[in-house]
Amino acid sequence: MEEQNIFELIHNMDNFTNKLIIQWNKSFNEDLGVSHVLVLSHLNQNGKSRPSDIAKLLGLTPPTLSYLADKLVAKKLAVRIVDEADRRIIYLNITDKGVEVLERAILEGQKLRKNLFQKLTEEDRAQLVNIFEKMNRED
Repeated sequence: MEEQNIFELIHNMDNFTNKLIIQWNKSFNEDLGVSHVLVLSHLNQNGKSRPSDIAKLLGLTPPTLSYLADKLVAKKLAVRIVDEADRRIIYLNITDKGVEVLERAILEGQKLRKNLFQKLTEEDRAQLVNIFEKMNRED
């Protein structure tokens, strides 16, 4: 019985996540996916970074990161910077336009989640906060 409950929980969580991503993709008209936004967010928080380091931290393959970076650079949301001391090293950095797009993506995501969570009662939301806090604890 417990295994069935876990399966149902995973199934419902996946459906919720997929629904949220689909709604975000429809409402955020920048021709960017969630992975692009994750890269921009990393650059915004950490400054210029080597693509291989970004890939490792985000759990992406280097070719995937290269594809994402190419699109971000083409859209002028990020730039490639060559290391002055070692020209073999290339960094990726966010542009001002990238920061603006990231801020809009974050606001759109917050708006979508707020609309979804407003469907819950105050008690439901309080329970959900407790559940997420438990799940986020590092034991």
